[in-house]
Amino acid sequence: MNLTTTTWLITIGLIVGLLLFDLLTSTRKAHDVSFKEASFWSIFYIAVAVGFGAWVWSDFGAQFGKEYFAAYIVEKSLSVDNLFVFLIILSNFAVPSIYHQRVLMVGIVLALFMRAIFIALGAAALEAFSFTFVIFGGILLWTGIKLFQHWDEDPDPTENPIVRYVQKKIPFTNEYHGGKIFIRENGKRLATPLLLVMIAIGATDLLFALDSIPATFGVTQEPFLVFAANAFALLGLRALYFLIKNLVNKLIYLSMGLAFILIFIGIKLIGVWAHKEWESIPKISTNLSLAVIGVILLVSTVASLIKSKRDPSAKGHAGRMSDPKKKTEK
Repeated sequence: MNLTTTTWLITIGLIVGLLLFDLLTSTRKAHDVSFKEASFWSIFYIAVAVGFGAWVWSDFGAQFGKEYFAAYIVEKSLSVDNLFVFLIILSNFAVPSIYHQRVLMVGIVLALFMRAIFIALGAAALEAFSFTFVIFGGILLWTGIKLFQHWDEDPDPTENPIVRYVQKKIPFTNEYHGGKIFIRENGKRLATPLLLVMIAIGATDLLFALDSIPATFGVTQEPFLVFAANAFALLGLRALYFLIKNLVNKLIYLSMGLAFILIFIGIKLIGVWAHKEWESIPKISTNLSLAVIGVILLVSTVASLIKSKRDPSAKGHAGRMSDPKKKTEK
C-alpha cells in the first residue's frame, strides 16, 4: 500500500478520538449499561469499521479491501473469546456491575498500546526475516492445538504469574471502595481489588495480543491494515461485552471454532514463507481465507445454538492453554 504520513496520522487521530470519547463517556458516571445503550454503540463501531473498510476498498483496491475485512473478522471473532475471559475475571473478583465498563476501558487502552508495539515489531521482523512467517505460524499452530485440547475449560485468572507477583508485592484491601484504586486505611496506603482486576485484564490482553497479532498478519502483511483491524475490533469490545454477556454462555463450540481458525491461519502463514522460498508452492488466497473463516464461525455458532437448545445446562467456555491437572501433580 502506498500510504502517506498524513493518512497514518488521520487514521491514528480518528482512533484516538474515538477512544477518548468512549473513555470520557464511560468513566463520567459509573452505571449499569442497558441493552439499548450497548446495541447503539455496537452498531456504531461496526458501522465505523465497515465504513473504513469501504474507504480502503475504494482507494486502494479490492485486494486490500478484502484483506482488511478478513483481518477485522478474525479480530472480532477472537475478541468474543476475550469476552469469555473478561466475564470470568469480573465474576471471580466479584466486581460491582456499575464498574464493569470502567475496567473494560482500561483493558482496551492497555490492549491498544501493547498491540501497537507488537504490530510494529512484527512488521519489522517480517520485513527483515521471512522465516518470521514460520515462527508466527508455529505460534498459532501450537495455540490452536492447545486450545482445541482444552476448549471446554475456563482459565483461572489467579494462575497468571503477573497477578500473583502483584499480590505478593502490594497490600490489598478485601473490599471495593467505589471506583477507587488506592485508599488510606490506618495511615497505610492500600490498593483495592479494582487494581488487581485491571492488572488481570491487562495481563490477559497481553496474552491475547501474542496470538491475535500473528493471526492478523496471517491474512494481511500490511501493518496499516493490521493496526486498523485490531483498533476497530477493540474499540467495539466494551459495547459488545454488555450486548452479549448474557449470550456468550450459549456459544458452546466457539472456542473449538477459534482453535480451528488459529490452526488454519498458522498453516497459511507457513505457506506464505514456503511460497516465498519456492514459488511453485501456491499461497492460500484471501478469498479462500474469508470463506474458511466464515464457514468455521457459522458452523460453530449454529452448532452451539442447537446444542444449547437441546441441552440448556450446557455452557460455553473460554478455553485454556495449559492443563490444570499437570500443575496439580507437580
